[in-house]
Amino acid sequence: MISSNRTAHRPKSLLPAGLGALAVLTLLPAIPANAAPTPGKESSSRVASYTSPRAVTAAERRTSAYLDSLRNSPERLKSFFKALPKGGDLHNHLSGAVTTEYLIKLAAEGGLCIDATMKAVAPPCGPGTRPAADARTDAAFEQQIIRAWSMQDFPANQSGHDHFFDTFDKFGMATWYTRGKMLANVANTVVEQNQFYLETMVSPASDSAKQLAESVGYDADLAAFHRKLVAGGKLDRVVDEAVKEADDTDVQFRKAAHCDTARPDPGCRLPVRWISQVSRGSSPARVFTQMALGMRLAERDPRFVAVNLVQPEDWDSSLANYSLQMRMLKYLRGQYPGAHLTLHAGELAPGLVKPEDLTFHIREAVLVAGAERIGHGVDLVHENDWRGLARTMARRKVAVEVPFSSNKQILGIAGNDHPFNAYRRYGVPVVLSTDDPGVSRIDISHEYRYAAKTYGLRYTELKDLARASLEYAFRNGRSLWATGSAPSGYRPVAACSGNRPGAGHPSTRCARYLADNPKAATEWRQEAAFAAFEARHR
Repeated sequence: MISSNRTAHRPKSLLPAGLGALAVLTLLPAIPANAAPTPGKESSSRVASYTSPRAVTAAERRTSAYLDSLRNSPERLKSFFKALPKGGDLHNHLSGAVTTEYLIKLAAEGGLCIDATMKAVAPPCGPGTRPAADARTDAAFEQQIIRAWSMQDFPANQSGHDHFFDTFDKFGMATWYTRGKMLANVANTVVEQNQFYLETMVSPASDSAKQLAESVGYDADLAAFHRKLVAGGKLDRVVDEAVKEADDTDVQFRKAAHCDTARPDPGCRLPVRWISQVSRGSSPARVFTQMALGMRLAERDPRFVAVNLVQPEDWDSSLANYSLQMRMLKYLRGQYPGAHLTLHAGELAPGLVKPEDLTFHIREAVLVAGAERIGHGVDLVHENDWRGLARTMARRKVAVEVPFSSNKQILGIAGNDHPFNAYRRYGVPVVLSTDDPGVSRIDISHEYRYAAKTYGLRYTELKDLARASLEYAFRNGRSLWATGSAPSGYRPVAACSGNRPGAGHPSTRCARYLADNPKAATEWRQEAAFAAFEARHR
């Protein structure tokens, strides 16, 4: 079965999870686009330069001036950021991305009940429970559920860590057997927010993976354990189940999104790829089995692209087994080189864990496991030799997925306490993401607006953040860009040189390149959207 919850507290796992039709002190100041390198120890020769200016077009200057004019116009500013092309969302947990109102609708459709703790439970609705369907006519009851299933109205001066993660257990049953419907809800939102690609996380065949792990039994010799898992086709049978789940939910998605009708939902045209979640708080046997399943699945089914570890990084079991899990990933990446790896790492803050636990999580994710992207990365400046680590990430082009709202809600880290500027100063690629927008009660436009206001970002910097979110996506095919970094000005590859990116009629050579490389085609589509967006501000 496929599980989408971020915590381990689930009575059973989900059934089909579908696929779209296409488918903390930084010590550093804000960085203007044209800032000079900081003198002293961090000289320009040692620090990668997000501080270097790039060429700015006349259209970009006009759009930047227009954005500056909106600083005191909240509604027009909100409209600007919604219309802004915003690349793709690369850090997204499906069940946490669904709007809370839609989860309540799913609970009502499933005949579920809500108990005294606001948890969705199976019918019949006995003493102390109410039908979820009551929320259709009782607005006060609906608001109670929304507050329990999300961060709405949560006190800003309190730690939201436990409440945030507890929401997944409360609405978990509403997500059973509804993966395609949930994806339809999320995909529509992504398209409406003017994004062009989605990678979302699920836990494929989780019950069968657990059973396989228990039947084989853990072996500290990882190579021997892996041989036992694959022997006799045992792991492949679980992969078969995961593929069937995706097939089934693709059907459910297309029906829910009306993809085969005369009026398909916007989400039908969104390229979607799955990232396989691994429950890091589980036993070593189950963790390794889930990792192997996710990587084997990514090499077999193009709808699945990567593996990630989920559940709170600060749990005792997560902390105790962290280094072991990095070694597991290192071994398995050698067995499945076609699978990508992005990892929640450094989703920690002082006071949440012991100081020594802040010193190595990002480092081991990058240097041991070989992660290609890092999720959150909030404890950067507490890592051993964090400047050297940042330089390594910049050199290897290991991107950081930054969900500002969940970092604030879970860890209490925001503004200058967040290492956003530190990453940028060292040239580490940064992409903005939502994490669990349904739980956080936000959207990607909110995250871009927050970044612009908090860090004084100009339009060109926002544009390059959006470009980066496609550049560092695990989308198949080659990039549109020759170098793929903001200081380069995003120069097109040779096949498309001489073409204006996003133009309606690329050259024959460029058109062939775009046809052969879906990643480049998605980036081209965004460039067309940027041209239209900037044309509004002439």
